[in-house]
Formats: sequence, C-alpha cells, structure tokens
Amino acid sequence: MSNPFLKQVFNKDKTFRPKRKFEPGTQRFELHKKAQASLNAGLDLKLAVQLPSGEELNDWVAVHVVDFFNRVNLIYGTISDGCTEQSCPVMSGGPKYEYRWQDEHKFRKPTALSAPRYMDLLMDWIEVQINNEDIFPTNVGTPFPKNFLQVVKKILSRLFRVFVHVYIHHFDRIAQMGSEAHVNTCYKHFYYFVKEFGLIDTKELEPLKEMTARMCH
Repeated sequence: MSNPFLKQVFNKDKTFRPKRKFEPGTQRFELHKKAQASLNAGLDLKLAVQLPSGEELNDWVAVHVVDFFNRVNLIYGTISDGCTEQSCPVMSGGPKYEYRWQDEHKFRKPTALSAPRYMDLLMDWIEVQINNEDIFPTNVGTPFPKNFLQVVKKILSRLFRVFVHVYIHHFDRIAQMGSEAHVNTCYKHFYYFVKEFGLIDTKELEPLKEMTARMCH
C-alpha cells in the first residue's frame, strides 16, 4: 500500500462522502459486478461501457452514475486540501470557462462561487439525487421516472466539470501523487460512457477537447 493515492483513498478522513452501496442480491448489484468484472479483465473501455444484451438501459446508466460519483468524489478528495478559497476563488476550467452554481433552493440564479464551495454543493446535490428512491429506485420492478435520463445528463455534465477543474488547475498534484494513470483511466471510462449514450452536450466537453483527442482515440 505504498501508493500515496491509494493511501489517501482508504484514509477515512479523505473520502469526501459516504458511498452509495449496491445491496447484494439486487439486480443492480449483479450489474455492478458485471461492469466491474469487464473493467478488471482489462476489457477495452470503449467495449466495457456498451449495454450488455438483455439489460435495461436505465439500470445500466444508474449503476454507472453512482460509480462515477464515487470515483470522481475520491479524485477530488485527494486534491481537495490544495483547492481552497484562496487558490481557487472561482470555479473555473482555465481562463475561458467559469462555472456558476444554480439549484432549486438557495441559488435560484447562476451564482459565482469558489471552487471548494461549488464542489461541496455539487456533491451534496448529486448525493441527494442518487439516494432519492423516486429518481434512482433500488427495488427491481420499480420503474424509473420518465425524466430519468434528463436528470442523469445534468448530474454527468456537472461531474464533468470536476474533471475540468482538476485537470486544468490541480494536475500537478495528481502527478506528484503518482495517480495520473488512475485519474486518466477514470476519465476515459467516463468519457466513453457519456459518448456511447449521448449523455453530455458536445459544448460541455469543450474545455478538455484537446486532451481528450490525445487520450481517447
């Protein structure tokens, strides 16, 4: 366990949020195992994201959204001590892109916030969505809401912004910790998944376009 990235991942104080678990015995748990097995077998990520025959799209998407939330959370958690009100007073991805926060509660209008504040609100907001049985039902046979994929698109677009901020503003920290390969694999997995199912608008992907072209042939 000499890898500092893994040490921080397993350090309870560093983990940003509790994971949403898949209960053993449920259909989601089986799907989660199937998705993990193909990744562990070293299957090409482009193939690994494809919908397995006989599976429902919404189930497959739900499992991946929860998994991406957990992974992106860990990635941000490892660099969060270097992402402060002072270092990142604006939630941005370089000089051209600034992300403003908006929700149904306190921030009705898009509001400029520091990166750590934005991340905090973002992770809380996603956690509420994925733990809401009306949006992400855990019981087999309970239908997904009609707007499920719309909700998912918003979650994934916002998670993508975490990658943007981390890559553009904190990549030196990732490299310093020796976790570049791990983060790149997570990014590729995420990117191939959203492209496979058309879950993020192309304009949202712009900030990392050049890097993506190099990394995801």
